[in-house]
Amino acid sequence: MRKILIALAATLFLSGCFPGVYKIDIPQGNVVTQEMVDQLRPGMTHSQVRFIMGTPLITDTFSDQRWDYLYSIQQGGGPRQQERITLFFDNGQLSRISGDFRPGGDSN
Repeated sequence: MRKILIALAATLFLSGCFPGVYKIDIPQGNVVTQEMVDQLRPGMTHSQVRFIMGTPLITDTFSDQRWDYLYSIQQGGGPRQQERITLFFDNGQLSRISGDFRPGGDSN
C-alpha cells in the first residue's frame, strides 16, 4: 500500500512538470488599434500623435521624422503574430502612414 501511495504522489508531482502543458502569452511592443489610427490626421504635431498613439517603440536617433510602432504576440506557444505601423513627419507634422493599419479602414 505504501508503494502505491508513493507512486501515486510521484505521478501527481511529475504531471505538472511536463513541457508543453501550459505556455504563457508573450506580448511585446506597442498595442495599436484601428481606432487609434483612425484618429490620426495629416498635419498633426509630434505631441498630438504621441497623445493618441503613445511613445513609439523605435525612433531614429538622428532624425525625428519617422516613428515605428511594432507589436507582436505569441499565444500559448503558437505562431508569432506581428503588426507594424510607421508614421512619417515633414517639418514636425504628420505627413503619411504605412504598415498594417490604414486610417478609416480595416487592418490587414
